[in-house]
Amino acid sequence: MKVLAAMSGGVDSAVAAARAVEAGHEVTGVHMALSAKPGTLRTGSRGCCTIEDAGDARRAADMLGIPFYVWDFSEEFTEEVVADFLAEYERGRTPNPCVRCNERIKFAALLERAIGLGFDAVCTGHYARLSTVDDSPELRRSVDEGKDQSYVLASLTAEQLRHSLFPLGGSRKSEVRAEAERRGLFVARKPDSHDICFIADGDTRGFVESRLGTRPGTIVDDETGEVLAEHAGVHGFTVGQRKGIGVEAPAVDGRPRYVLSLEPVTATVRVGSRDRLTVDEIECSEVIYPGGQQLAGPAEVTVQIRAHGGVAPAVVAPVEDGVTVHLRESISGVAPGQKLVAYTESADGDLALLAATIDRTA
Repeated sequence: MKVLAAMSGGVDSAVAAARAVEAGHEVTGVHMALSAKPGTLRTGSRGCCTIEDAGDARRAADMLGIPFYVWDFSEEFTEEVVADFLAEYERGRTPNPCVRCNERIKFAALLERAIGLGFDAVCTGHYARLSTVDDSPELRRSVDEGKDQSYVLASLTAEQLRHSLFPLGGSRKSEVRAEAERRGLFVARKPDSHDICFIADGDTRGFVESRLGTRPGTIVDDETGEVLAEHAGVHGFTVGQRKGIGVEAPAVDGRPRYVLSLEPVTATVRVGSRDRLTVDEIECSEVIYPGGQQLAGPAEVTVQIRAHGGVAPAVVAPVEDGVTVHLRESISGVAPGQKLVAYTESADGDLALLAATIDRTA
């Protein structure tokens, strides 16, 4: 196959490209420039898509003997990921920009361009397993559960997955680094990127407030209705947050207060004790079936609401505008805007059944 390898400049994408070459594919490397003004150097594990990363990707491609290009996706990234991120916070929701980036940039904009140029597939360094049964893609968790990225890939359509390759899904991170060492790839010990790539200093609240400004409101005790403090904008909070709320006095039970809900229209942040964070039912919309087969009725599944954590057994059922999830075990800190992925058990490991956006909880 003619394969376009997305090379971030990290060890995972370099080894994934190397495996694609070794498998006999005609491989071309491409680095996605996601910022019009990228930083020059990384700061440890924070940030990505810097000039340094582009240089690392180019050197890895040179070692593999494959053509290499840098494609500018900064405009698409700003519109589809950063603007969406800010809009969701403005609505009092909790977005996942990594899901949006994979969905709208790496496997929409990039794949669309790749197909238009005659490539058969896009290869990435994601940790997830992908197979095809009767022309239907099956997306499963990685062998390395600690690095599994099927959660952020489950929002891809079946057609997108048919043109995707994830060579690392059957490996553990330690094996990938060891392989990079054997291949002489100098990125073998490069640290992984963490946090949100376009907020290199990790200060999400500061980033959001610098873009959205201040919109004063009140922090209210959810049980008593007492106004506890004022705030600069609901976009500075997320459901489940404990630190940095701005209320020093504990709740009635003497325990710390947590953010329970956000009301952008009235600029109200409702807080209360941790036990009021638990939910048993979740309503979702924007449902995507990565395997292409829609849910016909209620199904026993395992749901995940965060990239790492928030896992529980549940029953998911289709409704007119999406799906309803009845949790077998309560989960805390579920926020509107988060992505929910439902998995079913199979002989070959957890299979991603659907992904959806959380709208309401109960």
